[in-house]
Amino acid sequence: MRDHDGLAGPRIPSGLPGSCSPDEAQRNPGAPRLELQGISKQYPAVKANDQVSLIVRAGEIHAVLGENGAGKSTLMKIIYGAVKPDAGRILWNGEPVQVASPAQARVLGISMVYQHFSLFDTLTAAQNVWLGLDKSFTLAQVTARIIEVAAEYGLEVDPLRPVHTLSVGERQRVEIVRALLTNPQLLILDEPTSVLTPQAVDKLFVTLRVLADKGCSILYISHKLDEIRALCQRCTVLRAGQVTGEVDPRQESNASLSRLMIGAEPPQLQHVQAHAGAVALEVKALSLVKQSPFGTTLSGISLLLRAGEILGLAGVSGNGQQELMAVLSGEDPRAPTGSVRLFGQDVARASPRSRRRRGLHFVPEERLGRGAVPTLSLAQNTLLTRTEAVNRWGWIDTGRVERLAQDLIARFKVRAGGAGAAAKSLSGGNLQKFIVGREIEAGPKLLIISQPTWGVDVGAAAQIRAELLKLRDGGCAILVVSEELDELFELSDRLVVMAQGRVSPSLPIAEATIEKIGEWMSGLWNQSGEREHAEA
Repeated sequence: MRDHDGLAGPRIPSGLPGSCSPDEAQRNPGAPRLELQGISKQYPAVKANDQVSLIVRAGEIHAVLGENGAGKSTLMKIIYGAVKPDAGRILWNGEPVQVASPAQARVLGISMVYQHFSLFDTLTAAQNVWLGLDKSFTLAQVTARIIEVAAEYGLEVDPLRPVHTLSVGERQRVEIVRALLTNPQLLILDEPTSVLTPQAVDKLFVTLRVLADKGCSILYISHKLDEIRALCQRCTVLRAGQVTGEVDPRQESNASLSRLMIGAEPPQLQHVQAHAGAVALEVKALSLVKQSPFGTTLSGISLLLRAGEILGLAGVSGNGQQELMAVLSGEDPRAPTGSVRLFGQDVARASPRSRRRRGLHFVPEERLGRGAVPTLSLAQNTLLTRTEAVNRWGWIDTGRVERLAQDLIARFKVRAGGAGAAAKSLSGGNLQKFIVGREIEAGPKLLIISQPTWGVDVGAAAQIRAELLKLRDGGCAILVVSEELDELFELSDRLVVMAQGRVSPSLPIAEATIEKIGEWMSGLWNQSGEREHAEA
C-alpha cells in the first residue's frame, strides 16, 4: 500500500493532524527534526529534568534510557506539550516552537504513545481515536482506517469494543494504532512493548523501521536493553534528570548500557530448583461464561500450584487472563462451588477480603485505578490491602501507616516525595515497585502477580524478581502472569499457556522452549493431554 505522499505505508487521508507537507518538513533541510536545548523542569519534591539537551534527526530511531524516575517520561511530555518546561527551548525542523498542548503537537506532526494510557474507559476504541483527529472525518471513516492500519501492521484492534473491556496489551495496541493514524514526523513511544508478546514486538519493529525509512523520527523509551540495541541508532542516557552520555547502542553490550544507566550491572538471579510443598491453589474444571460481550469465556480450566514454587502463565493478552484473575482474586464471585480451592478450602464464592485473610495477595496488571488510587497518597494506598494499622473498631493508626509506606519506599528504592506523595505523581516503574513491595511485605502464603516488571528498569526488575524468588524459597506459592517470555523463563518452575479461554498442560521449565510456548499461545497443544503432569 502507498500513502498519500507515495511512500510505502498505510494510506492516511490528507488533513489528519500530523500529515505535514513536504515543504514544511524541508524548510531547513539540514536541521535536525527535533532539538532540545537546556530543558529543565522542577516539581515540588524533585527536579525531573536538569538542563537536558537532545538532538533527533529525520529518520532516526533514538532511544532515551534511564532508570525509573530519571526524567524520561517528563521530557517526552514536554516535547508533546502535556507539560510546560521551566527553562530551555525546543526547535522543530530548525525553527523555535512553544508546544503548548498535545493538540498543537499533533498539528506539528508529533504523536505520542503514553506508558499510562490516555483512553476514556467508557468509549470505544474508535471513539477514542476519533477524539484526537480532524472532525471533518466521520466516525465510520476513522473506524475503517483503524481496521486497515491494524491489519497492515499486525496489531489486533477491535474498534467497536469499549476500552474498559480491553486488557492492558489491547489498550496499548489502540494507542499505537492511534499514533500511526496521524502519520507523524516524530513518534514518541514510552515503553511500547512492555505488554506485547515477542511476535507482536517483532511486527512492531518492522513497522517502526518502515516509518523511519520514510523519514519519520522515533523517540523510543524502553528498559529492555536488547530491544534498544536491536532497534535504535542513537541512545541518550539520563540519570537523576541529567544527560550522562550519548552512545550508539549497537556498539554496546547490555552490561555497558546498564552501567551507564544505573552505575552498575544488575545482580544475576540465583534460581535453584524449587522444593514444592502442599497444594496452595487448585482450580478444577472451571468454566464460566463471559460477563462482557467482548470478554472471554473460560472453558475447563484446571491448575495446580504448590507452596514453594512459581507457576508462570504465558499468553497473548485478551485470551482470558483478566477473567481468570478476577475469579482467583475474588472480584468475580460467580465460579461454581468447588472449582477454586485455597489451601484445601473452597473459596469459589469467597470475597477478596476473605481470601486475603487466608493468605492470598494479588497484584493486578493495571497500576493506576486498580493497584492504586491515583489521587491518594502512598500511605493511604497501603490501606487498600494492608490492615495492620487498623484496629478492630476501625480506627486507623496514621503514624503506623506513614511508617509502613516509608519502609516500603526505602526497601524497594521507590523515588517519591515521601509517604504523602500522590500515587499519580510517581513514574510508572516507581509506582510498580511500591505496589509489588506492598504485597510482598504482607508475607503472603499465595501471591498472584500480573505483569510484575511492566515499565520497570533493569535494576528494579532484577530486585523484584529476586524478591519473588526469595518469597518462593520461604514457602510462598506464586502465580506469575506475564507477556514477557524472558521473565517467565527466568522466574518459573513450571509454565502454562492461556489461549482462547483455556489453559494448557503444565510444562517443567527445563522442557520449555520459546518455540513451543509460542505455538501453545495459538492454542496448539495436544488436546488429548489436557491433564496436568509433573505436579505430583
